[in-house]
Amino acid sequence: MRFMAWKEVRTMIFSELYGVYYKTVASILKAAVDHPLQENEINQIVEKNAFGESMLTIPAALKEGKWQLLRDDGTTPLNHAPAIPLTLLQKRWLKAIMHDPRIQLFTDEPLDFPDVEPLFLQEDIYIFDKYVDGDDYKDPSYIRNFRLIMDAIQNQYPLTVAIRNKNGVPIKRVVMPEYLEYSEKDDKFRLIGAGNRFGNTINLGRIVSCERCLDPDALVQKKNNPIRPRSVTFELYDKRNAMERALLHFAHFEKQAEKIDDEHYKVTVYYDKDDETEIVIRVLSFGPMLKVIAPKHFVGLIKQRLLDQKSCEL
Repeated sequence: MRFMAWKEVRTMIFSELYGVYYKTVASILKAAVDHPLQENEINQIVEKNAFGESMLTIPAALKEGKWQLLRDDGTTPLNHAPAIPLTLLQKRWLKAIMHDPRIQLFTDEPLDFPDVEPLFLQEDIYIFDKYVDGDDYKDPSYIRNFRLIMDAIQNQYPLTVAIRNKNGVPIKRVVMPEYLEYSEKDDKFRLIGAGNRFGNTINLGRIVSCERCLDPDALVQKKNNPIRPRSVTFELYDKRNAMERALLHFAHFEKQAEKIDDEHYKVTVYYDKDDETEIVIRVLSFGPMLKVIAPKHFVGLIKQRLLDQKSCEL
């Protein structure tokens, strides 16, 4: 049985009642309760809240009486501004999501609905092909670092980040954060940003300390020290759901895919140097369904890995 992803389920639950069209019409009616609306004001509300093509549908449906929500004089038969309450199913879904340990990375006061049972529990979820050494989302230091990084991304200021090197000694570098990415397979968050020595990817679980950098000259690093990620290009034979599995295995890496024919794809995956060994292992897991065609350096890594496995009789 194929289970839908959380995102697909969330879309099914929320899109009908909380879609952009419902919100846009609700904004129009809210304004109409306060005062009669002119056509240009309706258009402004639609332009601000909805998609471009909505200018052709929403104002016309209201003006022509198709929805019977506005009178000819711009008033509405409603006596109160419209409200869109949560359905029982939405409450149960939200309560289930609130049990996810990653929620506390974003807020100390998650939503709670004491009158309903969660739609599912965390122990009801089984994720296969997932590493067991994921990040500790309950660690207070991890939560603090995560929130500071989020604030730095939103407000665009550099951070002084310390991680432990291979000898266990903390080393500090200045990083200009760009975005966070999450790997479901690894169960880890990663910080992507411009800096030096660390490359452009830092696992949040490896961060010892994270502070706002007050040195204005640190911003220059973003321009003067661009990080060029490594890449591997392979040809994929889409048999036994190989393409779908590849998208899952490399979900948190930047990539480009080009269709060659009905069964073959050319895929380029971009990665940080620190992830190279992991990329080699993941590529080899596809066996004959995947053939590395560039660069020569990576082809050499594949050959050496196979020779090492053969020498160990693996």
